[in-house]
Amino acid sequence: MNMRVIGGWLLVVLALAAVPVALPSAFYLGIATHALIFAIFALSLNILIGHAGMSSLGHAVYLGVPAYAVAWLTVQAGWQPVPTVIVALLMGTALSALFGILALRASGLGFLMITLALGQVMWGAAYRWVGLTGGDNGIRLPARPALLGFDLSSALSFYVLVSIVLLIALCSLWQFDRSAFGACLRGTRDQPRRMSMLGHNVWLIRWAAFITAGFWGSVAGVLYCFDYQFVSPQALSLPQSAEALLMVVLGGAGTLAGPVVGAIIITVIKTVVSSYVDRWYSLLGLTFIVVVSVMPRGLVPGIASWLRGKRA
Repeated sequence: MNMRVIGGWLLVVLALAAVPVALPSAFYLGIATHALIFAIFALSLNILIGHAGMSSLGHAVYLGVPAYAVAWLTVQAGWQPVPTVIVALLMGTALSALFGILALRASGLGFLMITLALGQVMWGAAYRWVGLTGGDNGIRLPARPALLGFDLSSALSFYVLVSIVLLIALCSLWQFDRSAFGACLRGTRDQPRRMSMLGHNVWLIRWAAFITAGFWGSVAGVLYCFDYQFVSPQALSLPQSAEALLMVVLGGAGTLAGPVVGAIIITVIKTVVSSYVDRWYSLLGLTFIVVVSVMPRGLVPGIASWLRGKRA
């Protein structure tokens, strides 16, 4: 690991550590926590879009189902936090394995439409199965539970937990990108026929990527439930999947920093700018149009390319 990489990781750690100092208010620290959770969620979708070349409109399933599992097992079954989290992650990952088998029967637009259909099925089940999910009323956690002896009730303590999980996700996905499997996955994205001729099982590689994306989406779902202390069918909805897709494309698909930047921008527009601008969806759309027009590959690759040009 060269000094440039070490410097980059130190910069990330310092930036995360500086947020509570710069935003001492519990309200704004809560917004920063929202942004980091959705950054993890966008990173999980980036595995499919950026590395595997597969766009999904049903990724909110892996945010909503684990969130429902946490809420139901805590409120209805009275489980302790650790087994609840483990079961929720297993449920989300197992569901991604099942849905991956169904979705990977097609590619391109067919894959997109299958993921959309599966997402809508799960949203409809959450909306209609009132006895299990509470329907529109959802399920509310009475309080944020302590995890492994750590009290997560304060905004600062929960921010620290989410920051640690984000760092773990970034490190894991950085190694994922540099691994032989990551290279094979990019090969199936760019040259699937050639990879198949070289003896690689293209379907199996894509399925493993689908499961990996589902796992990290489930991690974000667990944190989402702890953060909002509430889950409803909105967590599984099409707009939720579309927002994650927008985060990845806006920041830069295939990069490590791109989904994080996209998640921060969209979260700030949703939670802060929307307090001052009534038509914030129009502002969000305008922002996306401007960025894609000027930097077609997203903010992070576009800015990096501009900086290289300035140095040259």
